[in-house]
Amino acid sequence: MATNRLEERYHNEVVPTLLEEFKFGTVMRVPRITKVVLNIGVGEALDNPKALDAAVEDLRTITGQQPVITKARLSIASFKLREGRSIGVKVDLRGDRMWSLLDRLLNVALPRTRDFNGVSPDAFDGRGNYTLGLREQLLFPEIDYDKIDKLRGMEITIVTTARTDEEGRRLLKLLGMPFRNN
Repeated sequence: MATNRLEERYHNEVVPTLLEEFKFGTVMRVPRITKVVLNIGVGEALDNPKALDAAVEDLRTITGQQPVITKARLSIASFKLREGRSIGVKVDLRGDRMWSLLDRLLNVALPRTRDFNGVSPDAFDGRGNYTLGLREQLLFPEIDYDKIDKLRGMEITIVTTARTDEEGRRLLKLLGMPFRNN
């Protein structure tokens, strides 16, 4: 059934634990991860169109999937931004690619962070979804240091079916998310 070790851990350990802890009536009520969204904002793309291509290539290398270029929805004069201009790239991951990326994020990328003492336990949106900001794409081992033009940060949003932040936090904690103690 499950092909990834993190997905197996979810089905074998996390589901029974959450079922018991939160007293859910059915297994279908247990929170699960539906998708992971990676997003890189490329503000310098307004002046340097090649920056967008480099960000696309970085995301493609990390995820194994073709990113979508995001465009500005509004014109904002103070940012020299026009509606419809390309300002970022994003990828939605589901299924095996999602589990594979989460596994690499939790077990490889985050531990490679300098002076790492855990991620914030407060970055939930009120509905159990978690957003994590990374300062550089080099945390992922797929990225070759010699081939990047610039360090770029990215946001990783983990979308869950949890109804509360408490359920979402417990789900991610059981999967191995290294939350720091406040």
